[in-house]
Amino acid sequence: MSKLQGKVAVITGGTSGIGLATAKRYVAEGAYVFISGRRQAELDAAVKEIGSNVTGVRGDVANLADLDRLYETVRLKKGHIDVLFANAGVGEFLPLGAITEEHFDKTFDVNVRGTLFSVQKALPLLKDGASIILTGSIASIKGIPAFGVYSATKAAIRSFVRTWTLELKDRKIRANVISPGTINTPILAPLPKEAIAQIVAGVPMARMGEPDEIANAAVFLGSDDSSFVTGIEMFVDGGVAQI
Repeated sequence: MSKLQGKVAVITGGTSGIGLATAKRYVAEGAYVFISGRRQAELDAAVKEIGSNVTGVRGDVANLADLDRLYETVRLKKGHIDVLFANAGVGEFLPLGAITEEHFDKTFDVNVRGTLFSVQKALPLLKDGASIILTGSIASIKGIPAFGVYSATKAAIRSFVRTWTLELKDRKIRANVISPGTINTPILAPLPKEAIAQIVAGVPMARMGEPDEIANAAVFLGSDDSSFVTGIEMFVDGGVAQI
């Protein structure tokens, strides 16, 4: 039997990279998936690529009205949520001394504010026993030059899960973080090949990860296979943050 048969999932940032790979896996495992993204053309393309059992809702997680529209769509179409994967995030490299208010506000608005309200506004629709999954990063525990603001947002994500694990225990809602290492996604596009090679050199498995490898972890945490797993940070990083 498919691991997510009959479940309803919401995936923010579902138009590319980890979010899209996870949406495709969820549908393959029997779930109905709602995905969100900021750009309509990319959203339409993702829905077409996923193919079936999917609804796309355009929106920015940092915009609370957009989140309301997303969850109203879910309410009208399915009435509940079994799995929420709050995955939407942004990351830009700027060293200390060059950080701007715009950079700080954008990163915290999407990664922290957006994640918080993605979860809070979903609470009325989340079934008792549901699974919440957040996208963290090895950057939350590793010092990465010029990535300080992003790293701080991912540390906040880890903190949220610790708190929510206790706050939601009476509803048997589980909350966990997946923290990827260097994954072959569009966020790496601005980096020169030399920089990517240097990053990969520090990975014990000597390669970047693929979005499907994060999707595998998201299937586990979204399914009943992880029924006694809550409050954890699951590193899917080729070992880089573990040694």
